[in-house]
Amino acid sequence: MIIVMKGTATETDLQRVIQTVEELGYQPHVIRGTQRSVIGAIGDERGKARLQSLEAMPGVESVVPILQPFKLASREFKPTRTVVKVRDVEIGGDRVVVMAGPCSVENEDQILETARAVKEAGATILRGGAFKPRTSPYAFQGLGEEGLRLLAAAREETGLAIVTEVLKSEDVDMVAEIADMIQIGARNVQNFALLKRVGEVGKPVLLKRGMATTIQEFLMAAEYVLSEGTYDVVLCERGIRTFETATRFTLDLNAVPVLKKHSHLPVIVDPSHGTGHWEYVTPMAKAAIACGADGLMVEVHIRPEMAMSDGVQSLKPATFRRLMQEIAPFVEAAGRKL
Repeated sequence: MIIVMKGTATETDLQRVIQTVEELGYQPHVIRGTQRSVIGAIGDERGKARLQSLEAMPGVESVVPILQPFKLASREFKPTRTVVKVRDVEIGGDRVVVMAGPCSVENEDQILETARAVKEAGATILRGGAFKPRTSPYAFQGLGEEGLRLLAAAREETGLAIVTEVLKSEDVDMVAEIADMIQIGARNVQNFALLKRVGEVGKPVLLKRGMATTIQEFLMAAEYVLSEGTYDVVLCERGIRTFETATRFTLDLNAVPVLKKHSHLPVIVDPSHGTGHWEYVTPMAKAAIACGADGLMVEVHIRPEMAMSDGVQSLKPATFRRLMQEIAPFVEAAGRKL
């Protein structure tokens, strides 16, 4: 349920409603607007009738149900779009944000050289995996804690914010200490214990769609993070598994306008994983911007032929520079800036 406060409601009125929501066994989530505040009461739906009685409290304008199964992620709870701030970078605002970097952090020279190159080309967030989920147990799994240290060194030199993936609940605090944004990868989108643990930390979260995850399941995964009090969540469409084998995945650009219709959360697109081949990344990056994406996540490697993971889909720095130049007209046509 959503409790909409009157524009004239006092802070005392608001706190009394919050206290009553808690006494009724619900978890209050407050959005303070410029004109009025809204309280989301999240919990067992069987007691919704009791919440309806809150309309009689001082300062309350109305109590209305949230019809979607995802509550805090829905447009019903928050009609205006959310802008997520990662250091000084805003995702979901007027600018199209580009995150770029290697699939895996491999060594100091590689990550520093790549970070310099993507920043020079116009990227504002450095992506790089310190921990890597791999289909084969024998494949490169990432440098772990050493990879985090190297990402921090790249941030120190370039000023770029960093986003990196966490795989296990027990590693969340270690990753959160270094990362400016924590990534939940496609394979962990329904690892509910990990989602809740990341939500407890309070750092911005990049949530990737699973390769067989429906839109509703994707938003319910975001709900786990939001319900723990972390409201800075960015959704990432990265391709789904279909019958098609010409590309690694099928990049579901339908998801961008659908997610934006039903949720206030920012949506970005990963054309690198979505296609699996570097030649298709730039065309699909343009298409992503055209359909309303708030940003891109692009894999860039200084020597893709030597990459320890996902080299075939990684752009060389020169190709990434051309991508940034070629998407500029699409960004302008969408009424936004790079």
